[in-house]
Amino acid sequence: MSAEQSLEALAAMPDPVAPPISALLEAELGSLAPVAARRPLRQLGMFVVASLVYAGLLLGFLSLRADLGELPRMWLMGAGSAWFLGFGLATYFALVPRAGAMTPRWRAAIVTTAITSIAFVVLGLGVHPDGAHSLHYGMPHLLRGHGCLWIGLATSLVPVVLGAIFLRGAVPVFSRWVAAAIGAAGGCLGGLLLHMHCRIADGPHIGFIHGGVVIVAAGLSALLVPRAIDRPYRG
Repeated sequence: MSAEQSLEALAAMPDPVAPPISALLEAELGSLAPVAARRPLRQLGMFVVASLVYAGLLLGFLSLRADLGELPRMWLMGAGSAWFLGFGLATYFALVPRAGAMTPRWRAAIVTTAITSIAFVVLGLGVHPDGAHSLHYGMPHLLRGHGCLWIGLATSLVPVVLGAIFLRGAVPVFSRWVAAAIGAAGGCLGGLLLHMHCRIADGPHIGFIHGGVVIVAAGLSALLVPRAIDRPYRG
């Protein structure tokens, strides 16, 4: 058979017909609904407001520190601003992608988590003014102040849960680092609450316990939250 005859034979063949889809598949396709896109800036606002309201309610329940009026105002404002800045930056990098991107800024999340984990320990060890009603445990009795660690972690709980909800299915890679940034944000919020509540004023307590809240919260979040935020990408 010549090439021309082969082409004529192919042209004469009937067009292939796809088999009909099953009724079950047709029903599934008919039930599909559009999925709303994630709105990072809106989620950021909800995250910050809900976290601050929660921390404020906890602080109202626990009460302000007894030595608050005896401490340098500049230190209170400066350290409080540092805690809030750590909370805000970690939250922003974990939730809001760069313009034109879809995934969170995992590199910035790594840097932010590392800086906050170290900076607040160093800050607490180096700067810790006191007043007449302040308490001092010192390094030998460091663990007597372990209650602050649990209070700080309890404060971080709502930010971590909100972050897991908002980022569910949005982090296909480096989810552990993004989760650590969420935990660091929650830990900074816990540190801010302790800054206004705890009257223990020695360096080891503020550095290792208050600052340690950031490290522990980031570590726990990195361990647990990826199970939620990258679940759709697991095999």
